[in-house]
This record gives sequence, structure tokens and C-alpha cells, in this order.
Amino acid sequence: MTELSRYPLLETIKSPDDLTDLDNDQLILLATELRAFLLQSLNKTGGHLSSNLGAVELTIALHRIYNTPEDKIIWDVGHQAYPHKILTGRAEQLSSIRSKNGLSGFPKRSESPYDAFGVGHSSTSISAALGMAIAAKKTDQQQKSIAIIGDGAMTAGMAFEALNHAGDLDADLLVILNDNDMSISPNVGGLSNYFAKVLSGKFYSTVKSNSKKVLSSMPSVWELACRAEEHMKGMVVPGTLFEELGFNYIGPIDGHDLPTLLTTLRNIKALSGPQFLHIVTQKGKGFEAAEQHPTQYHATTPGFYDAINAQQAEQASAVVSKENTPTYTQVFSEWIVDAANNDQQLIGITPAMREGSGLVEFSEQFADRYYDVGIAEQHSITLAAGMACEGLKPVVAIYSSFLQRAYDQLIHDVALQNLAVLFAIDRGGIVGGDGATHSGSFDLSFMRCIPNMTIMAPANENECYHMLDYGLALNSPVAVRYPRGKGSGERINKQQSIHLELGKAVTVFNNAGDLVLSEQTQRISILSFGSLLHEALSAANILTKEKANSYHIQVINMRFIKPLDANLALQIAQNSDLLLTLEDNALAGGAGSAVNESLVAHTGICPIINLGLPDKFPEHATQYEIHHDYGLDSVGIIKTIQQKMSGH
Repeated sequence: MTELSRYPLLETIKSPDDLTDLDNDQLILLATELRAFLLQSLNKTGGHLSSNLGAVELTIALHRIYNTPEDKIIWDVGHQAYPHKILTGRAEQLSSIRSKNGLSGFPKRSESPYDAFGVGHSSTSISAALGMAIAAKKTDQQQKSIAIIGDGAMTAGMAFEALNHAGDLDADLLVILNDNDMSISPNVGGLSNYFAKVLSGKFYSTVKSNSKKVLSSMPSVWELACRAEEHMKGMVVPGTLFEELGFNYIGPIDGHDLPTLLTTLRNIKALSGPQFLHIVTQKGKGFEAAEQHPTQYHATTPGFYDAINAQQAEQASAVVSKENTPTYTQVFSEWIVDAANNDQQLIGITPAMREGSGLVEFSEQFADRYYDVGIAEQHSITLAAGMACEGLKPVVAIYSSFLQRAYDQLIHDVALQNLAVLFAIDRGGIVGGDGATHSGSFDLSFMRCIPNMTIMAPANENECYHMLDYGLALNSPVAVRYPRGKGSGERINKQQSIHLELGKAVTVFNNAGDLVLSEQTQRISILSFGSLLHEALSAANILTKEKANSYHIQVINMRFIKPLDANLALQIAQNSDLLLTLEDNALAGGAGSAVNESLVAHTGICPIINLGLPDKFPEHATQYEIHHDYGLDSVGIIKTIQQKMSGH
């Protein structure tokens, strides 16, 4: 018996074609089964929950009305695409989601023809769908393009750039605003406030002619208004924002009312030109704990369903937060609160990642010094630059992969002006189950080439805390880059600061004193950048025990990628038989490349091997699995050394 056998109707759905003959009652039952299957499956695997529970009816309606994969459905970000995967022939594989060799946690073109566009970052769907709509028109294809975007993603400038362009064209494009009052963190900003004001006002009594056509078989406007007044955002407001942009605006409608969704989409499908459908959904729909705490259940770990109500979930969360070994994110969270208590000029900034970046406590204790700018990475950095110009000390807490979206602002607005902005860069290196879209593979490479930047990579939790302190004190652009999850368990010592000197490394292992040196002793040096230092130390200890007197090994914690300790690197390279560089970053242009560049003009250099991320996008798997596959754990380091020194 398979897991699907518990859901007799869902088990019959092998592709969207199987939805064709189902009536409304059967589709409603299918939605119930699909939710239950999601809860059962994700309780075993973990994954994104709240957003998927909220998108069940919309997904069923889209695949029932539109002819996919010929018609193109583009999910913004993709957190809500699990029901889409289930209905497009991947239900049996859902147990493998986000695991090595399993389903991706996001839509992925190479995984299925139904995944029209690969996503993972916010606010790209309208641009991609518009591109497809233009292509269809130019090639005389009758396909439809549908972009589903959340109200959180609508805070990003890219979404409005696409809307502005689309409204100027006659392409067959449907934009569906899936409005659930939040992205990952609660929404902020003027647009959100505007919607809230319209929501609380009285309703207009007239409806545009096209809206009448689409809504003809629905309950009357007044009935809908009375039933869902708290969600009626600008339903028939003359001159509404989206109408001004050139769209035919329809809605809002209840995104969990499946018959209404089906009728609405069927009528919209018959219309030409840019259409904008506003639906209102509830994150976590059907699971009370997720309905009450959608942020907490945005991304779950296996076993979440055991915390069946909000009180149990909060208790479980409290237990986790008291574990002895903090994550790097928790280290940052503790540091910024301490630093803010000591420095009134410190400001915390995040582009809509308060929880993920560890700014919850800071936002509560220092509300007047906390700025969540929404999904607007470019703005967050130029905002910080403006603050720095006037003597404030902005700290931008941002994921590595999200910093990519604001590269010009990093160069032009911060580095070029040599402004004192501290970047606390979370999720540097391999991130695990979220895969290539969220991997922080490139930050060392793309930051290292920027003048005026100081770049540090802590090897452990204590070093992370003190590097943040050190970076805040430098009067220039500084990046402290750390990985997802926990480190080696090094305890934070706030009373005794570690000695940090700009651009200087420190030797953390040298077994010379335990050796009887001979001509056969091979001199191995490892230059480690960042959190993989514990793997280098593990490899050094194993080799020292197993190959006594065979290897003289030293391990150097480089600490700084820029400025690089080039003098030490040269000294080591001239007095070693093999030099390894180790980093959790792309080899191309990374820290190892910095070492190579610093040594290329010198003679008498030993062979150099750079260990890091290869020239490919990592697949989704655990951090440990990927590091192992790429030879970045102690096993891989030992294998590399032994093969090289044996001449293989």
C-alpha cells in the first residue's frame, strides 16, 4: 500500500488531464485529499508548508481550466508549487522533495514540462510570463501565460517594471495576485498600507463592464462584500493602480471558493489582453497551527505535525531555541542586540527576512532602529548608503543569494563612495535542500573584485561574533560571510575578544613539534577560508595519527579573503611540498584564486590545489552530502592529499 492509496480520488490524478471530467463536488473533495496528503508527506520530509496549503484550490482550478503544459503557469518564488507538482504526475515522488536525487523544492524546467520557468527568488514571474506571451504572439501560438505572484513579492520593483511594460502591450497575459497578507515575514510598506485602507473602507456600488462579465455567475457583489469585507481590496475602485497600468482588474475573490475560481478563470480565459485577477487566500489553510502561525510553518522540519496546535508548537520552538549550540544566524541575532545596546548609531536593515536573518529580537527591542524594506534588496543597500553618509552605522542582514540582486548598489552606492556599511551575509556557501537557487556559491567571487571591500569569513561561532564587532568598527564597507546552520560548537566568549588584525591569518594547527623530521617527511599546508576549517583540522588530526612522521601538516585559518594575508601565503608556498586552499565558494574567482593571483609572480612555489565548489550549480541535498560529493569534508581532503603526494 502506498501513501497515496489513502486518498482514492487524488490517487487517480496522474496528470492535469485527469481533472477534466471531475465535477465541482469532486474537485472540492480533491482539494481536501490534497491538503491531507501534503500534511502527511511533509511531516515526514519537511519543506514549505503554509504557502502550499494556501494555494490548493488555486492550483486545482488553474490545471482544470488551462491546457497545461501548452499553457504556461509561472509560480513566483515557487514556495507554493507542491500541489502543482502533485497534480502533474509527481505525487509518488513527493517523499523525496528537497533530498538528494529527489524532487526540487521549487519549479525546475529540467524536472517536468509542466514547470514552465525555474524559480526560487521573488518577483520574477510577471517578467517571465510576459516574455512567453510575447513569444506566443510572435509565433502565432494560442497558448496562455499565467503568472501567480504573492502580495509580498509585489513589494519588489521588478514586479512593477514588468506590470508597467505588460500594460503597454496587447499580449495575452494573466497576472494572479495571491493575496495572503504576508510573504515570509509580515508585509510592510506603502502598498500594503494602501491595500489596508481600501480594505477597511466602504464598497462602491458599481462594477466595470468586464468585471460584470467575469463575475456574472458569482454571488452578487454585495453578498460577496458582506461575506468577505475584510479581504475586499479595491474591488471596484475607479482608477485603481492596476487599471492605470493597463490591466483589466478583476476581484478580489475568495481564493478558497473553488467553484467561483473555476468560473472566474473560465471567463478570463476568453478575454484577450493583459488581465489582473486578485484573489484572497489564507496561508496554512486547513491546518490550524499554520493558520495561526504561518511564519513559523513557512518551512518545516520532519515531525512538525506532532506539534498539532499552536501551544505545542510554541513550546517546541522554545526548546529548540535553548539548545547549547547556536546557529550562525542566532550568533548574529545575539551580536546585533548587544552591539545596539552599546552603540546608539547602529541601525538594522533587512529585505523582508526578519526571521530568517535573525532580527526578530532586535526588531522588538529596537523598533525605532529597525527597517524591513520588503522584498527590495536594491533599495536596502542604497538606503544603508544614505544612512552611512549621515553618520549612522547601518547593518544590512541579507542572504548571500539575495545580495546578488543588488550587485550594482553594492558597487556604485556603497563601495565606490567607501561608506561604512556592514553586510552580515547569511547562507554563504552550500545551503542544502533549497538547492541552487538559494546557494551562496558566488559571494566571495563577486565581492573580492570590488575596491574598498573588506571580506571576512569566520571559522566558528565565536569568531563570527567578534568579526561582526570588528567590522562595525572599520570605517569602510565590510562583509562578514557565514553559512547556514550550526558551526563547530565554539562557545562565544564576550569577555575576551579574539585578536583580529586587518588582513592577517592565524596558524591553528602545526604538528612539527611531534615529528621526527626526515627527508621523507612531506610538508602539507592547508589555507582554510571560513567554516570548513573544522574539516581541515579533522583531516590534519587523522593524517597525523595514521601517518606519523610522514607529514608535517599546518592548517591556517585565513580569516580575511580581502585583504589577503599574501605575505604568509608566499612564505608557506615557498616552504611546503603541497599547498591546499579550502573554501565553501565557487572556485572561479574565489579565495583560492586570490591565493593563486598573489603567488603567480613568485618563484620557488610548491604545487597548489584549490578545493571549493566546482563550475556547476549544486543540486539539492544536505550540506553534508554536497560537501562530501565535492571533496570538501575531511575524507575528501585526505584523499586529495594522499593522491597528490603519492603521484596519482
